[in-house]
Amino acid sequence: MLILGINAYHANAAAAIVVDGQLIAAVEEERLNRVKYAAGLPARAIQFCLDCAGAKLSDVDHIAIPRDPWARLGTKLRYAMRMPKFALERARVLKQFAGVKEDLSAAFEISPGKIRARFHRIEHHHAHLASAYFVSPFDRAAVLSADGLGDFASSMSAVGEGADMRTLGEVTFPHSLGMYYTAITQYLGFWKFGDEYKVMGLAAYGQPEFLDEFRNIVRADGPISFRLGLEYFTHQTQGADMTWRDANATPVLGQLFSSHLEKRLGPRRQKDEPLTQRHYNLAASLQAALEEVLVAYWNGIAERSNQRALCLAGGVAFNCVANAKVFDATPFEQVYVQPAAGDAGLSVGAAFAVNHGVLGRPREFTMSHAYWGPSFSQSQIAQAAGSAGISEDAEVSQLEESTLVELTARRIAAGDIVGWFQGAAEWGPRALGNRSILADPRRPEMKDILNRRIKHRETFRPFAPSIIEEAVGEFFEKTNPSPFMTFAYPVRPEKRAMIPAPTHVDGTGRLQTVSQSANPLYWKLLRKVGEITGVPAVLNTSFNDNEPIVCRPEEAIECFRRTQMDFLVMGNLALRKRQAASVQNDSDRTLAQGAK
Repeated sequence: MLILGINAYHANAAAAIVVDGQLIAAVEEERLNRVKYAAGLPARAIQFCLDCAGAKLSDVDHIAIPRDPWARLGTKLRYAMRMPKFALERARVLKQFAGVKEDLSAAFEISPGKIRARFHRIEHHHAHLASAYFVSPFDRAAVLSADGLGDFASSMSAVGEGADMRTLGEVTFPHSLGMYYTAITQYLGFWKFGDEYKVMGLAAYGQPEFLDEFRNIVRADGPISFRLGLEYFTHQTQGADMTWRDANATPVLGQLFSSHLEKRLGPRRQKDEPLTQRHYNLAASLQAALEEVLVAYWNGIAERSNQRALCLAGGVAFNCVANAKVFDATPFEQVYVQPAAGDAGLSVGAAFAVNHGVLGRPREFTMSHAYWGPSFSQSQIAQAAGSAGISEDAEVSQLEESTLVELTARRIAAGDIVGWFQGAAEWGPRALGNRSILADPRRPEMKDILNRRIKHRETFRPFAPSIIEEAVGEFFEKTNPSPFMTFAYPVRPEKRAMIPAPTHVDGTGRLQTVSQSANPLYWKLLRKVGEITGVPAVLNTSFNDNEPIVCRPEEAIECFRRTQMDFLVMGNLALRKRQAASVQNDSDRTLAQGAK
């Protein structure tokens, strides 16, 4: 039984395939076409999933699309009567989804009649809920989806038992936590699609000076609901436009905040305007108000569901700072957030919604790791290195595993910046030890070194630590698993001086807990680093430079060459740049002296 899940005609286009109840592959289109947040039909991702299943499109039994144009039709019609622009947008969406079979036929050069799959329209938030609960380790759990907008709703809660889910409630347009966060992100001068995570990091530098005003912008409304102060927003009157030229263009969102917001909080920050304490405090107020609403929401769901495990999905579930509050502020004792909690994850959710909700199959799969993307054999890696002529730039060694781990750990301990390319690419937006750049977390200057030499990003944004799960309690105040970097935990005060580079200004770290079973090679590397330095952790950031995370070995080599990375490990190949970066090292020493 082959079920293909597709998130299409929206940002974070992606595909996933489930075969006889087991997830076989999942990947975002951006990893393959190299366009950040790629939208449109994810033809490359679909082809990858089919290849992993050893199948053709004509072999697929079910195709699941996480969008139901007919959901909440009465509400949509009422808005359409008042907003002609909205009516045109609804018509466009209906046309896109009505033509998905024809688009697949054209993309895969197969006649529509040979696509024998049954098509399923899965409501957006049902797919989010399914993406979290049905792949979680829990037999019973409360489930929450919260994002910007999908099928005219922004949030839905449920309780899952076995292979069934029962809806508890929903919040519909125009009230939306995702819209709220995006609107203030724009107001603070961050206009690129997906910039919300930057503002989450910015919030740690401020105090919630404007919290009283923000409580007018968003507030809890009953045990499992919330409301926006709509006068602060434009989407309820002008729509929430997301546009892109084609599948090879990054989506763009229109303005979501109103002039009333500027009247109450002052003028918007211009894109290139320097950040001030006022902006930090606005970001802190934004985050604090969100957390107040979420805590009330979570507690309401806990009471209604009578569960002690919680699954989270939707874009809001990427707010790792808020997620960590679950353990302190609610009765929930366990929380699961799958690695692609945002809209890419809808492809997995839609497939499993069909597997369980339509076909009635029992649950028999748990997503315990994130490595569902493309992988490359050692011969493919060697061929890529040879074709790129990398030996002209670097000393290349082929090493057996224990030697490779020992050498890499010692290079990290010595201060080198290491590209680490192993196994299958990660599912979701985080690099989790297979497409990562690694560095020594003990060096206070390492954050600035990485930004200057490779990442070229805003200095206020934190980096993340990866740590073996056995040592989590030694370094962090919480020990709940965080295998997908979806929680920010306080670093123990006495340990902050030991891992200053990935410790944020508020004393937290968005950690990845690494288990030996989930990623044995990465775990061995961290353990070896610990044997050498006394700290079984590394600073881990995504293997990229203002682009989607590298997927193929050719992209890893290009990034290695283009940036001032010292060392690259691909499979069992170790590459060290021939010219010792003496200028780099002199500059790094200057930074180190300034950090002391």
